This record gives sequence, C-alpha cells and structure tokens, in this order.
Amino acid sequence: MCPSQRPPEAGRNRAGLPTAYEHGNRLTPRGTSVDPILVEIVQGTLASVELEVETAISRTSRSPMIRDAHDFRAGIHDRQLRKLTGRSYSALVHPVVRDFPLAGMAEGDVFFHNDVYESEGGIGHLPDLCVTVPVFSGGEVVAFVQAFGHHDDIGGAVPGSMPSNARTVFEEGLSVPPIRLWDKGVPNEAALRIMTRNSRMPDSLAADLDAECSACLMGARRLSELFDRYGRDTVEAAFDAVLDATTETYRREILSKIPDGTYVWEDYAEHDGVDEPRLHTQRITLTKTSTGGPDTTPGSDGGPRLVIDFTGTAPQAKGPINHCGDYVGGNFLKKWLAPILRNLADTPERMAELDVNEGVVPLIEMRFPEKGTLLTPIYPAPTNARTFVILRLLGVLAGVLAKAVDGQMPADQETIRYTGVYGKDRDGNDYLMREVLGGGSGGRYYADGEDTIHVVPDSRNLPTEFTESRFPFLVERLGLAVDSGGAGRHRGGLGYEKHIRMLRDAHFMSIADRSILACWGVKGGKAGRPFEVTIDPGGPEERIVSALANAEPVRGGQLVRIRTTGGGGWGDPLDRPYDEVERDLRWGKVSFEGARRDYGVVAAGARDAPVVDVAASDALRARLRADRPRAQPFFDRGPGYARLAGGQESADVDWL
Repeated sequence: MCPSQRPPEAGRNRAGLPTAYEHGNRLTPRGTSVDPILVEIVQGTLASVELEVETAISRTSRSPMIRDAHDFRAGIHDRQLRKLTGRSYSALVHPVVRDFPLAGMAEGDVFFHNDVYESEGGIGHLPDLCVTVPVFSGGEVVAFVQAFGHHDDIGGAVPGSMPSNARTVFEEGLSVPPIRLWDKGVPNEAALRIMTRNSRMPDSLAADLDAECSACLMGARRLSELFDRYGRDTVEAAFDAVLDATTETYRREILSKIPDGTYVWEDYAEHDGVDEPRLHTQRITLTKTSTGGPDTTPGSDGGPRLVIDFTGTAPQAKGPINHCGDYVGGNFLKKWLAPILRNLADTPERMAELDVNEGVVPLIEMRFPEKGTLLTPIYPAPTNARTFVILRLLGVLAGVLAKAVDGQMPADQETIRYTGVYGKDRDGNDYLMREVLGGGSGGRYYADGEDTIHVVPDSRNLPTEFTESRFPFLVERLGLAVDSGGAGRHRGGLGYEKHIRMLRDAHFMSIADRSILACWGVKGGKAGRPFEVTIDPGGPEERIVSALANAEPVRGGQLVRIRTTGGGGWGDPLDRPYDEVERDLRWGKVSFEGARRDYGVVAAGARDAPVVDVAASDALRARLRADRPRAQPFFDRGPGYARLAGGQESADVDWL
C-alpha cells in the first residue's frame, strides 16, 4: 500500500511527519496597544508588497493563463498562518508548516505543493501550483509570502490537466505534496525536471515557476525590511490590530444586519462529466446568533457569529466536481465565502472598502457532513472541475442570506468557465489555448448587474492581438451576448459572445457548468441565460457542444460560438421603468423581442433610436400581470431546473 493510501498514524501525516502545528492564535496579548498611524503604515506596506509580488509575476511569467489572463493570486500570512492581506483569496500555509517545522526553515527556502488532498483545503485542483516563502527577522520565521496560480499543464489524461470525465485524481496530472523546491537559495533541479517532464508545456511551466519563486523571494525581502525598520514586537502588534479591526468591522457592520435565526437554501451543480446530468445538491443551513457560546475557533470570544452547516450536501460525484473543503475547520472556505457578506454593507462604496482576511475566521463556524460528499470527498476522488461546487457555494450563501434579509442580496452569477482549443499550429508544433471567460453578475436591489465580470480579481480575457498571432484561429467577434441577463426591475449583467474561426483542424475543450441550470433570479427577478457553445452555427454541421468536453473536433474553417452566462435578475421585470428598457434597446443589451417578452415593453424604430409605445406597453404589462400565478417562489431557477427535477418548477426551499 502506497503512503497516500495508508491511514495516517496518530499525530503524523501520510508521509510520517508530525502533524501538530500551531496556527490561528494571536501574536500579542489581547489589549496590546499600538500606534494607529503605524498600523496604517504596516497595512499599507502589506498591500504594497502583495501588489508588487503579483506585478512581478505578471511581467516575468510566460503562459497566457498566468501572464495575460492573470489567473493567480498572492497572499501574505503571519507566523500563526493567518492571512493578513484581503484584496483577494489565496491558498494556505498550513500544509507547509505541517510538514516542515519553522525551526528547520532557512532564508532562501521556497516550498511547493499542488496535492489537493495534502493541501489542507487550500488547493482545489492540480493545475493550481503553490509556492511559499518564509520571511525571517532575527534569524526566526516571522511571516510567509505565498503565490498560487492556474498553470497550463501539469500532465494527466488531456491537455490542460482537466479531464472532464476523470474518475480518479491520478488522471488529472502530477500531484506534489509539500516539498522544499529551493533550499537556501538553490533550486532543486531534480524536482523541477520531474514536474516539467510531466507537462505538455514544459517551457512555460518552468518559466512560470521561476517567476513565482523569484517574486515571492523578493516579497520576503521587502517584509524583512519592514521588521528591521520597526521591530518585531511592534510589527506583530500591528498584525493583530489589522485582524482585530476586520473582526470588529464585520461584527458591527455586517453581522448586525442579519436577524437571529436559522435559514435554509440549496442549489445544484448540473453534471459531473461521468453520470447523466442530474441535481448535485449543495445545501447550507445558516444560523445567526448574537452570542456564540463555547467555540474552539481561535480568536472567537463568544460574540455574534454565523454557523454554516453543509448537512444535506450530495454524495461525492464520480466525476471531477468534488472539493476538499473540510480541513482546518474549513479555513479556506471561510475566506472564500466571506466576500458575499460584504453585500450587506451600507453602501456599495463601503462594500468595496472591506477586506477579507483572517479576521473573518473567528466569526464563522463551519459544520461539515461525514466523509464522502461533494465537500468531503474521499481520496482519490477527482477534483479538477471543483469550481462547479465552490462557485455554487457563493450563490447558496447569497441565497440563504437573501431569505434572511428580505432579498437585499444580489441575484446569482457564474463567472468562471474554462474553454479552449488545442492541436497543431502553422509550423506543426503542439499548442494549447485556454481562456477563462467571465459572465454577467446578478442584479442588485439598487442597480443592474455588471456585464462580463470574473470572480478572480484583476483577471482578463486573452487579447485578440495576442491569440491571433500565436494560435491558428481568428477572433471574428467578441461582445456582449444580447438578452443573456436575467430580466428584473434590476437586470442581470450580460455574458460574453465570442466567435472563433479555426484556421486548422483542432479540438475544442470546455469545463463549464450552468448550461442547463441558469443563474437564478430573486424577489421576482428571472433567471439569466445559460452557457452555450455551438460549432458551425448556421452551417451544415451545426451542433451544440456539451459544457463538459475534452476533445470536440473542429475542422479548419468552422466557427466556434461561445456564449457565457448572464446574471440573474432582481425584482419584478414589469416594474422596470420604460426609459431603462429603452436605454437597454439603444445599447443593444436587450432585443426588441426580448423587451416585449421579458419586460412587457412594446417598441419600434431603429436599434440606435428605439421608440417605446407607452399605451401598448401599459396594456401588455396589465395582461402579463393578470395571467401569471398569484403566488410565486422567491427564487426563479429558469426552465432548466424542471428538466432535472422531474418537471418540478421550484424547490421547496425556494419559497419564503
């Protein structure tokens, strides 16, 4: 039996190393005073270093996914493994310190891992490679700089290391538990050679890793200078103050908006790449209490808190949509889900000011079901499409909060999916182009959703000038997908429509959800339009491609049309003012047919000069109101739900 399959001994991990490590505690006694101006300086320095690390990676990496699409993150953590920065999510330091005690680390060390089951929940699938660099002051480890990103290829059954029909993690690529990739400034060439040998894109992988390691080492030097300038005791007191401020801010401004009580909602992934499409349930029971009571979460003081219980989540899937969330008390998921809470801020401007760092962790308790569910998979269950689960959980939390606060939350969005093509280029060399196109965000109680956004901060679609010069295809159109946003008093944001004309025979790939189940609307708002890929639209070989596809053949000269998801709508679309519908018509976001069908608005004229017939629209809206059922669910899931739910149009939890 190999070490990864052997049950761990008490107090030791699968590699036989000690598992006991200290994490999550304060660095200074509660009540320690620190100059508030100095706290601002330290917090600003952390943000500056994090941005400098990310800038260095983007300027020195090689793969389109890292350099151009910016699908990577940096983070700074203290010696208690608490995340100090809050601009975006990042992985965890816990697996590194679990396997390599602080006392054995040295300046110039770089640690590496991507093993999903050895990452303590911080890595979701094998293409996410993580490097971690310790920061030293006075000869001791005082912090960590970390970067992880989605890389082109780490081996496995298909180019891109994301086989949509994988049944085990072994098909998904090379798994590397925490290792010392650089030892006192000297790279481990043997380990690097093993990794690049397993990749179909060895040069870009090597360049990306070098960029990430070098950038994190640079970030570690910057943080060492901060400790040298102000002293370890002062800087660590500032670290505690930064996290304390986050805890108190969320308690005062966010948790106070949620009435005490228990609320339940669920949503679903629609397919797993192996079984036929069906409802893969993710359920949250949310309990808000004004006093937390006894808790073992570090930093918890018994004040207001949230309990997120995932009981009722479906069994783990045969295919790769599982996510290992039940490690370190769900530490990664707490910080992944917490940005949803910011929607309860008093204003959008205030929401944008709120960071998500380790300060949110004491406010949330997570309760997981037994092993063997979508969130508690058993090794070696596949995980490469785990975005279907963790993205859906953002929506489930938003939905359950909407029930608690009378809909004062955004409708749903689905803003990650991987599409791409691979084959031989003009010179006969292998190529792989992958892109993470965004989609529309949900309508909000105060505004429409945003068009074509991405949940990963600072991420971008690939520039046409770059892709056309490097890959054998032409981008004939990139724009907004008309009518894709869910109808509502506040319309859902629109998704992309992208047309790619292949110049040579190739294969198309897709890792996407929401092709059947649409992004839901709330409080009268309607669901958005689902994801769809069509090959040869309007031609003799027109066909819709499965949202999970590894190698769909495309002939040279054929067109691939990609339409990404629109966000759900918020509020009754028949309440949308005529001038806003007229503006949507003029901007090309809603068609004349869509205006009539979805908004009860009759209009005519040219697209850039539409004219609304107010009398006809008033009459149409009156008929539409009279014809619809008096009682309607709080959430609208769109017509695809009935297809997978045996004809049932809504779930029991969709009603207030």
